[in-house]
Amino acid sequence: MKKRLFTPGPTPVPEHVMLKMAEPIIHHRNPEFNEVLTRVNQNLKYLFQTEQPVLTLTSSGTGGVESTFVSLFSPGDTIISVNGGKFGERWVKLPKAYGLKVVEIKVEWGKAPTAQQILEALRAHPETKGVYLTHSETSTGTATDVRALSKLIRENSNALVCVDGITAVGAHELRFDEWGLDVCVTGSQKGLMIPPGLAFVALSKRAIAAMETSTLPKFYFDLRKALKSYEKNDTPWTPAVSLVVGVDSALEMLRAEGIENIWRRHERLATAVRSGVVALGLKLFSEFPSYAVTPVWLPEGMDWKVFNKTLKSKYGITIAGGQDDFAGKIFRISHLGYYDELDMVTMVAALEMTLKECGYKFELGAGVQAVLKSFAR
Repeated sequence: MKKRLFTPGPTPVPEHVMLKMAEPIIHHRNPEFNEVLTRVNQNLKYLFQTEQPVLTLTSSGTGGVESTFVSLFSPGDTIISVNGGKFGERWVKLPKAYGLKVVEIKVEWGKAPTAQQILEALRAHPETKGVYLTHSETSTGTATDVRALSKLIRENSNALVCVDGITAVGAHELRFDEWGLDVCVTGSQKGLMIPPGLAFVALSKRAIAAMETSTLPKFYFDLRKALKSYEKNDTPWTPAVSLVVGVDSALEMLRAEGIENIWRRHERLATAVRSGVVALGLKLFSEFPSYAVTPVWLPEGMDWKVFNKTLKSKYGITIAGGQDDFAGKIFRISHLGYYDELDMVTMVAALEMTLKECGYKFELGAGVQAVLKSFAR
């Protein structure tokens, strides 16, 4: 049986990228690797739409975000973190572990933070040094209007605008320089289409300046060290060489497609999937849907374990389930990274067959037809 992955991380890896990573490993302190990393550094700037440095760290996306907390702030600094899901929650817990004062803006899962919420928090805490936003909350499939909120934060404070772009970069429009962002982090296993293990951190001039006064303890995640090495197209520590070789190939692929075409493709795929599930009588979970992943309410009374087992064992498709209070209640379909129109048709067709086997009543073919009509527009 052919296996198909529709999770929002890890995402499918293109065949030629896998072959590239399977080549004999090269040493990371020689001209051959330096050439690869030079190209990666330049193409990451294109992906983030910036002229600023984008650092490559050997870590998960969480490690990338942790590096920004420890490298930009000092004990007792005030941080505003938006918590609208499992990952926003992490950006509340993590800085607390380092002695930062965290002002939490709690947002109902499936909803996005409002300008008023951000403004009220800034006015109540004028000493705020950084505001952390999640561009695409993976656990809820919810997008945040980072462009508008960045403008608001800039106009009403001196706080750094810090963005978790882990499932947004490569799926949603993101213009780091134009939007006035100070930090944006993504991970390798999302829109960059390679296995987990690398994080990428874009830094503005303001963020780089803040690094000079930070006194939080740090060593491996010291972005000053990473930046110093970056200027020589090098890394301070041993990098995940094969992953860097893989991301070099993936970035070349993305550059050939064109960043605006990539954003449009993700919007198109997301729109089609949502049309398909709605045509089946299913309900969407998020009020502000992301182009990276679509969460859907499981039909009332349906057993998640039976549904998931059928989809996976009979049709070879792996999707993501709900988390925390929504475990067993929603499922999440990814359209992030290496996907095209036929992948979405396949996904919705398998969904229909699984729902039918689980006893759900609907017009067979309605979902697939809606997907095809969406693509025909």
